[in-house]
Amino acid sequence: MHTVHTCLGRNTPLLISILQHVIDPFMTVVWLSLIAFAYQVPFDDPYKIMAIIAFLLALIIFREADLHRCWRNGGVRAQSGRLMGAWLLLIAVLLFLGYATKSSEYFSRRVLMTWFVTAPILILVSHAIVRALMGRFYATEKNTASVVIAGLGDVGRRMARQIRGDAHLGMSLRGFFDDRNAQRLELTAEERLLGQLDDVAEYVGTHKIDRIYIALPMMQERRITKLLEDLRDTTASIYFIPDIFIFDLIQARMSEVNGIPVVSLCETPFYGVRGLLKRLTDVVVASVILLLISPLMILIAWGIKLDSPGPILFKQRRYGLDGEEIMVYKFRTMTVCEDRGDIVQAKRNDARVTRFGAFLRRTSLDELPQFINVIQGRMSVVGPRPHAVAHNEMYRKVIKGYMVRHKVRPGITGWAQVNGLRGETETLEKMQARIDYDLDYLRHWSVLMDIRIILRTVFLIFWDRRAY
Repeated sequence: MHTVHTCLGRNTPLLISILQHVIDPFMTVVWLSLIAFAYQVPFDDPYKIMAIIAFLLALIIFREADLHRCWRNGGVRAQSGRLMGAWLLLIAVLLFLGYATKSSEYFSRRVLMTWFVTAPILILVSHAIVRALMGRFYATEKNTASVVIAGLGDVGRRMARQIRGDAHLGMSLRGFFDDRNAQRLELTAEERLLGQLDDVAEYVGTHKIDRIYIALPMMQERRITKLLEDLRDTTASIYFIPDIFIFDLIQARMSEVNGIPVVSLCETPFYGVRGLLKRLTDVVVASVILLLISPLMILIAWGIKLDSPGPILFKQRRYGLDGEEIMVYKFRTMTVCEDRGDIVQAKRNDARVTRFGAFLRRTSLDELPQFINVIQGRMSVVGPRPHAVAHNEMYRKVIKGYMVRHKVRPGITGWAQVNGLRGETETLEKMQARIDYDLDYLRHWSVLMDIRIILRTVFLIFWDRRAY
């Protein structure tokens, strides 16, 4: 579930909050100007315009790559992986803009190459310094927020693990309150029962607690209401953690409708700025790839015409964004162009596949025309693979959550395909596994995840032999 991660203790200075959001983009453009100065290159208008564009792009891309969540989550390796993915995307966008506007001639190659290589190193070093400073800052009790949790169920335990597992949250967990006794709760060595729910208000007042997390089941409305009544006189911050973790959430997040708080339980990951970032990535990647592969596509078209009679492109109806029908393009690999209600998936040694078509299918080169679909806005470079309409109508009736995958545009490649589910899905279990990966992609999407999938797809083109 998406929440706001402030990572701030009760006395955290405003500087740390500012650092989390603007320091990385700011450092990148300042570093660019210093490199230009070192090479004695005037930092004139073209550089200033690029610096502004780079700063704005970095604000968006670095945020979506999760670089600002307290510089945590997995140490240097995870940090460098997320950063390099975000940095490569930023550079790709800048190069595309330079090519599209024919302005690359105004920039020194030495300055840009030095900037491309050294800026991520500078950011990693600055993160290491900030982590060390934050560790020392939170080492003292006065700079951490004291926390208690009301409710020792699955949700309360999950919250406790998050607090204990991340010192950079700046929170110190004092213990739990629950009406059940210690024997019924089966307490672990790390769990401390402070009393019953009726004792929360008194404990908070006498022990100067900063935050109270209510982790009671929503069905216990009376207990929650009484606890809130007891806490009316406290100055502590009170948070309610709804037990919606029992549901299969897709991009759950808090929002509001004219001041009324609502929780989205199933939502597209591409809303607001994230949607713009995803679309920008698609257009840039698809445009660059089409420019590079256009000679190859001409050769493939020629090969298809020589190999067998029929059209070069195969057009098939698929379900796209929000379940609307779209027309997807592929190079023809069979002697037939089926688009009926009884379509049979391609099998190994399928007699319908042409000789040249077998090569195209094995290397995924038959998918190349779908980059045109991406430019048209019908598809994305990365997303759940589109299935034929006939297959959709069949599987939506037997696989739970099947249609949720249509909350986003279908992709040329996807999370399922790079995890071994490429090619025929001849059993219901294989299709279920593919859908599970699609839904996992919707839950955890990030720019870095898209880049990882693209790179793994390139590897599979040459080494995977599962497709036919």
